[in-house]
Amino acid sequence: MSEQAMARVLYISYDGMLEPLGQSQVLSYLKKLAASHTIHLISFEKASDWAGEAERLRLQEEIAAQGISWHPLRYHKKLSALATAWDIACGISVGAWLALRHRLDTVHARSYVPSVIALTLKRLLGLRYVFDMRGFWADERVDGGLWPRHGRMYRTAKWFERRFFLAADHVVSLTHAGVEEIRRFPYLQARMPAFTVIPTCADLTRFVPGPDRERKGFVLGYVGSAGTWYMFEETAACFVQLLRLRPDARILIVNRGEHAFIRERLAAAGVPEASFELTTATHAEIPSYMARMDAGIFFIRPVFSKQASAPTKLAEFLGCGVPCLGNTGVGDMARVLRDDQVGIAVDSFDGESLRQGLVRLLELAADPATSQRCVAAAKTHFSLDRGVEKYETVYESLLAIAP
Repeated sequence: MSEQAMARVLYISYDGMLEPLGQSQVLSYLKKLAASHTIHLISFEKASDWAGEAERLRLQEEIAAQGISWHPLRYHKKLSALATAWDIACGISVGAWLALRHRLDTVHARSYVPSVIALTLKRLLGLRYVFDMRGFWADERVDGGLWPRHGRMYRTAKWFERRFFLAADHVVSLTHAGVEEIRRFPYLQARMPAFTVIPTCADLTRFVPGPDRERKGFVLGYVGSAGTWYMFEETAACFVQLLRLRPDARILIVNRGEHAFIRERLAAAGVPEASFELTTATHAEIPSYMARMDAGIFFIRPVFSKQASAPTKLAEFLGCGVPCLGNTGVGDMARVLRDDQVGIAVDSFDGESLRQGLVRLLELAADPATSQRCVAAAKTHFSLDRGVEKYETVYESLLAIAP
């Protein structure tokens, strides 16, 4: 790509780069995009993560080696609304200084809080603005029980959401289902912005099937968070159903920071101690754990906001050749599981529905061709390289827009 076609991008993430999510869903893209574009990255780092000096220094060196200019800011949480307002003010100040000093032309905002910063920079400096929405954030706060639907915080967030859509030069959605919902917004009739669908992708050079091994029993895998959106009580109940079908089954749970909650839910469901393994792993270690799993499971609350969500773990499981048991009502997930024959999506969580879903899942896992279908589906839908290509196209399209 010629220098004239290079975008000069300020990328803003409210997730920290020292967190697994920041590394898998921000840095993995930016490392590749930095080969063709100038990238300045603002992230908001939690104090507990920043305190780990060795990891921080390692990451700083790694990011610099990729040609990315990283500008970490401190994430504040106490007095939530005021803390977020302070973070936004810091982001605007630093972002404006970077844009002016380095003659940046595009601001790429990951989700809603960074978009407040980006919208301000667009108004002040005329930057092109990418709204990488990552889901219906305001509605997620309501659906998760964090905000009342008719409260001031929700109304304010929806007011900003409207401005984001109307001001964006390009919008990135995780799902086709989310775009269809957005098309129904009254204020976007005849004013629909340019959209690109880019789901949460996985590095398929890392998430690959493990070596052939002797299978002893059946290992059901659970990776990631267990609270808020994830229906872990239903997951535990489903595993109890699996034990009735396969008494030799075990559930391997890889989770960070919720072990007490998980043990309580497993005990309440009647899962024997000998039937589960609960551990913590770094993001780099996840593929080796997935290699031990015969199938993955995760249930996500099928609420309105989840139409725009794409769980990262689906891409990672499939890349490792592992079929999944999930549910309908979550973005494009059920369509991928069913159409590509790489998993089962249940419509409800009653005992009989779970039992039938497990029977079909066991059949899939026993089919030698299933692993190959999973890998093929991951490459079709969730390849990191394909995601980067789509972001390249977005950036190139913005260069044709007069600032």
